[in-house]
Amino acid sequence: MCAKQFTGADAKKAAPHISQLKLPPKYQEWVDARNRNYLSHAHIQMARETGLNPKKLGKLVNHKQEPWKVPLPEYIEELYFKHYKKRSPENVISIEQLVKLKAPKKNREKENQEARKSQ
Repeated sequence: MCAKQFTGADAKKAAPHISQLKLPPKYQEWVDARNRNYLSHAHIQMARETGLNPKKLGKLVNHKQEPWKVPLPEYIEELYFKHYKKRSPENVISIEQLVKLKAPKKNREKENQEARKSQ
């Protein structure tokens, strides 16, 4: 049996896929860096936690002409280990999942602010 196809009005009601969500610019930079540098969700989370800049990751990439450089995923793992004394984060959450988890909290905060203003 094939999956149900949404057409017309039903397509608009269907929930958007995680990859189709509009991300805030600070998170979109990390998604772009993940795609551009072929990194995993875990590597992106480690890079974010250690304070790396997603725009500057291209400088750290090992090109064949620079044999002294460690490959970027290994470099991120080394930095993470130096900082946290762990090899990887306990719970790996993708950027898309992180945004999805923060959305309800953000909506609650907006509602609370509106309630305070109306009082």
